[in-house]
Amino acid sequence: MNKTTYLLAATAALTIGTGAISSAKAEDGLFIYNWSDYTAPELIRKFEKETGIKVTLDTFDSNETLLAKMKSSAAGYDIVVLNSDFVEIFVKQGLISKVDASKLRGFSNIAPRWRGPAWDRNNDYTIPYVWGVTAFSVNTKYLKEQTPSLRMLFSPPGEARGKVGMLGSPSEVISLAELYLGMPPCQTDLANMKKVSELLEAQAPAVKVYNTDGVIDRMSSSEVWLSQAWNGDTARARANNPDVKFVFPNEGVTGWMDNVAVPAGARHPENARRFMEFLLQPENAALTSNFTHYSNALPASSPFLDASLRTSTELNIPENLKIVFNPACSEEAIKLMDRVWTRLKH
Repeated sequence: MNKTTYLLAATAALTIGTGAISSAKAEDGLFIYNWSDYTAPELIRKFEKETGIKVTLDTFDSNETLLAKMKSSAAGYDIVVLNSDFVEIFVKQGLISKVDASKLRGFSNIAPRWRGPAWDRNNDYTIPYVWGVTAFSVNTKYLKEQTPSLRMLFSPPGEARGKVGMLGSPSEVISLAELYLGMPPCQTDLANMKKVSELLEAQAPAVKVYNTDGVIDRMSSSEVWLSQAWNGDTARARANNPDVKFVFPNEGVTGWMDNVAVPAGARHPENARRFMEFLLQPENAALTSNFTHYSNALPASSPFLDASLRTSTELNIPENLKIVFNPACSEEAIKLMDRVWTRLKH
């Protein structure tokens, strides 16, 4: 389902906005801040019907946007969804509350590999939402020769000039560039970051857009022929355009888990806990996976998954594939990322 269709389908069930919440005083409300095109309307309808709690959804396009909004006292959200490599940052800055996730009803449904993850060892703050990998997609109609290497994305063929899409998050772009260059993530070495900067600046003339919003649409419509992409978004684009193919590069991929957390100062913390427990039920986790086309952390959700997901080429990740789950970067590394990103965008 493309983004336009999603918004039309969601209208009846959700109140969607981009700014601060204006009606956050509603006693029975739940205010969610999630990535764009990442919340199943059916899931929200079911939660509202079962609980009587009215849901309002706002969306963002990058971890950096989420972080900036959460630092604003006017944010007013009860639930946020954040990447694994940002959890530690949010904890250190006091932006999310302890929820003692292991005590939530349904916690035992989480697969052992996703309990006590590196970013939340004691399950104090988060529960899993969905997980996936980042690499790139290629439109096989226009690019007949595909190279199973990140070189194709970062040094694209001449015919792809102006037809390359990159995500809009500096952490996403730079971490993938570091992987391609054989560097550990979160670089603080100035010489290495200079290499990253040079790589991205050399790629820039071929790039049509740096933007996370609309990535599914751009792949589906062939607006871009090469795109930095998540495996699940590529699966959704392929459903619209069979020429779209996700590439598992020889160098490996970056891995991530999106996590559900309760912001510090949430106005409806009990409603937030009810929503987290709702997400920990297998049939509800499947609703999220069926919509996003990403794997969830609940093995018991399998019988409720669409048949197409079980055979999806994007979700059947090769067993020997190198997957790098990026840690939370130090302040020094973040400053260097920002410097590279500012130079690239200007």
